Amino acid sequence: MPRDSARRYWTVLITSFLMILAAIYVSLTNGAFDIAVWDVVRTLLRIDPNAAHDLVIFEFRLPRIVIAGLVGFGLGIAGAVLQGITRNGLADPGILGINAGAGAAIVIFMFFFQGQITGTSWVSILAMPLFGLVGGLGAAIFIYLFSWSNGRLDPQRLILVGIAIGSGFGALSLHLSLKMNPQDFEMATVWFTGSIWNANWKYIVPVFLWLVILVPIVIRKSYILDLLQLGEDIATGLGVSTEKEKNVLLLCSIGIVSACVSVSGSIGFVGLIAPHISKRLIGIHHNRVIPVSGTVGMFLVIISDFIAKTVFSPVELPVGIVISLIGVPYFIYLLYKTKV
Repeated sequence: MPRDSARRYWTVLITSFLMILAAIYVSLTNGAFDIAVWDVVRTLLRIDPNAAHDLVIFEFRLPRIVIAGLVGFGLGIAGAVLQGITRNGLADPGILGINAGAGAAIVIFMFFFQGQITGTSWVSILAMPLFGLVGGLGAAIFIYLFSWSNGRLDPQRLILVGIAIGSGFGALSLHLSLKMNPQDFEMATVWFTGSIWNANWKYIVPVFLWLVILVPIVIRKSYILDLLQLGEDIATGLGVSTEKEKNVLLLCSIGIVSACVSVSGSIGFVGLIAPHISKRLIGIHHNRVIPVSGTVGMFLVIISDFIAKTVFSPVELPVGIVISLIGVPYFIYLLYKTKV
């Protein structure tokens, strides 16, 4: 890696972490109940703890911030992997229907256990990502089947097929949710729009475990994504088993997305925006794009969640709506740029 390129990479990465810390600071200290920064420090360090501060920070704000960060990190990385596999800058877990597939499986889980799940039991929390994985895999299988042309995955058909698959799974989710009892229907409705308002420490465990297992695999195989950009024929000529490697990377990205969707609902556009911002900042090499995409996604979700819970207070918007307000214009811009 050239010295200037390495310096730029580390500058961007450190700046991203500083922005994330600033977003965490703003989210911890501001809200319906403002807390001074010194009181936050005293609470975190257990210096003369205050019961009210403990409740606000440890029960409401901190778990929400941690989950928002993990979800943003995972979706940013998954988006970078999917764009690398498909060689399509418009690929995104939400647009390709993977979010919808994972979501439909989780709604099925809610439907068959309606009235029996509380949303915080370990059984439901650990089982939901597994159901999400099955749904995400199902969506990916359909996408592969209908996007396959002449023995290859056709990037041009991928977007259209993904939108169709996402719409189908979305319709299934809506149909099942209408048959739920009122309590589970309310939970499902909030979850559909992408929200982490009900975050607690138990939700962190499954997401963290999946990220710890899958992200290192993705980073280790990041060079495969670089080779795939040269074309599958060239990558094969260089000794890469392209179909095998694409399947491994696809499974990793689906697992990451499924774990994120299981605790945050369907948050779109993070996986679309974060990789593009990363490539503009540090270039196209995926060993750098993937970590920066994760940090950019982390910042986007944390700051969007803060906006969602404060701007229209006491009414709280789902974080998915806030990110969509940013993502839809950016998606239109990318479509226009691709067409031109």
